[in-house]
Amino acid sequence: MDIVGEGGKRGESEREARLIDRAQAAMVALGVGDASGDLGRDPKVRQQYGILNRLLPTGKSTDDTEFSVLSARALLSCPGEYNAQYVADTWRRLVIANGGALDRGGTPLYGALWNLSQGMDPPYSGIDNTLNNDDGAAMRAVPFGIAAVGNPQEAARLAAIDACVSHDRDGLWSAQAIAASISVALEGASVEEVIAAGRACIPADSWLGRRMLAVDAIFQELSDPFDQYEALHTRLWTPRHAIAAEAVPQIYALYRMAAGDFRRGFLLAANFGRDADTICALVLALCAAGKGMSVIPADWVEQVRHPSGVCLSFAVAEDLVDLGTDLVRYALTHGR
Repeated sequence: MDIVGEGGKRGESEREARLIDRAQAAMVALGVGDASGDLGRDPKVRQQYGILNRLLPTGKSTDDTEFSVLSARALLSCPGEYNAQYVADTWRRLVIANGGALDRGGTPLYGALWNLSQGMDPPYSGIDNTLNNDDGAAMRAVPFGIAAVGNPQEAARLAAIDACVSHDRDGLWSAQAIAASISVALEGASVEEVIAAGRACIPADSWLGRRMLAVDAIFQELSDPFDQYEALHTRLWTPRHAIAAEAVPQIYALYRMAAGDFRRGFLLAANFGRDADTICALVLALCAAGKGMSVIPADWVEQVRHPSGVCLSFAVAEDLVDLGTDLVRYALTHGR
């Protein structure tokens, strides 16, 4: 009996260590992709480097990483059942009371903060909000996949609680999709299974759902990856602003084209242009969630693990590696 018990404990310990490694990688990869995609779409950077194949020394976080930190912090600090009112109050405490969102935030994020500052609470802070169908909730959904590892339905539920503060409909569904995908990626799911978990959260009769079908059509029609890459731009493009129905299908398509490989995903996503900070952040998070920290160069980890505070000043005190660990422990404590 003692031998069985020790084996069980060893198995649990090995699983925890594996999940922590992958969760840390997902959070750090988010930061790497955020910084690299932001540089990769800069005309001056493209003129100097052509395409990016590494994280440049000037790379730093944007709102994608820093709002992910905000979401993680709200979840981890919630004293009871996680709820949207607590998320809203955390935004008020950590963002509004500290001068608001600074540079680089997305339109619905500023809109939600304004709504919250005027006393509006979720879900109306997200429903009555400009561009609430963009990818600003999806970009911060990785922590919920970690917190509900192996349980995509629970990951989607947590992500919706967070997303409704600033988003609705396609913007909210996209966050649920990313969280669900991260949840199963951490457990070693195949690329196809990771994408399927996300698609299960997307209503078929939605803009986002129809654009996911458009990606299917691209892969069915075109066999050359260069043609596929171009079509992902031209067929999914939305005028003036990259919204969830554009960016999230592109994220899944690039993840599929990379076959879950981190460096291949980096090349495809960092150089994609358009909303490349979010696109690269989430492609790399999906790739790294299935592999662990070994796929990320150590100097890249050190460069991005502490957010720059370019958008949210409180985030500079946070550590993406530590947050990955804390989110896994949250998951295990809550029976995931």
